Amino acid sequence: MAKRPKRSKGMVGVVGLGIMGGSFARNLVASGFRVIGFDIDARARRAAARAGVELAPDVATLAKKVPVIVTSLPAPQALAATVAALVAAKLPRRVVVEASTFTLADKRAAQRALTRAGHIALDCPISGTGAQAAVKDLVVYASGNRAAIKKLRPMFLGFARAVHDLGDYGNGSRMKYVANLLVAIHNVASAEAMVLGIKAGLDPKRILDLVSIGAGNSRVFELRAPLMVKNRYEPATMKIKVWQKDLDVIGAYADEIGVPTPLMDATLPIYAKAMRTGHAMHDTAAVCAVLEKMAGVKRKRRR
Repeated sequence: MAKRPKRSKGMVGVVGLGIMGGSFARNLVASGFRVIGFDIDARARRAAARAGVELAPDVATLAKKVPVIVTSLPAPQALAATVAALVAAKLPRRVVVEASTFTLADKRAAQRALTRAGHIALDCPISGTGAQAAVKDLVVYASGNRAAIKKLRPMFLGFARAVHDLGDYGNGSRMKYVANLLVAIHNVASAEAMVLGIKAGLDPKRILDLVSIGAGNSRVFELRAPLMVKNRYEPATMKIKVWQKDLDVIGAYADEIGVPTPLMDATLPIYAKAMRTGHAMHDTAAVCAVLEKMAGVKRKRRR
């Protein structure tokens, strides 16, 4: 007797199939969801299709087929265009889960437009890197309509290990700013420590192993130091070019509410120098290469 096909857990649309959105889509498929995706990039579409994601030719077509849409986009302009397409489609109520890191002003503009069109907008940024996204090691900072968040919990756990309801719309972004401020600092601190050890004559792998079991360890060190050890920053799980956008968002918000950020501010010239010296498309761990050059470190060539 032929096996019955597994019943789908539901239908989800994913707009933006890049590093993060592509992982959302693939893991949702693997978790038993039927996923329809859209991206303007042909390579992203092909990769998603290979993982079992059905492709839509545009946002409106995707939205007609699914009750829930997750957006993971690189810039606020892309969010505005996506929202405009959803509004213009004049569809019955959809739940739109915005998972990108943007300013509260951009998020609220999207929320207002979607609400006027009869949809439910949720602000749900993600804590985690692209490497973590690939293995569902993400945390969702959800905010907005509580009933919708509760109902979507199984969907969130299809691509993340945990989801937290932070209450009012926008609190998800506020929590993401807090988390990313720490990531910015820990990443450069990890590189600074690694370069100190390398120039002192210590083996990079040994530094990784011993810091990871000591008091100076951090989750960021665990994620980024292996790239620093290899001195290899591609493929990126968070590109420095994209990270610059996140830093600008955090800095602007901190200024708006009057909070000094001296430690994050100290990292900004390092990230800026990485941008200027050919690392824009590399992983954020490439700040280690910047600090190595500043310290005059020359690694031995691998045999």
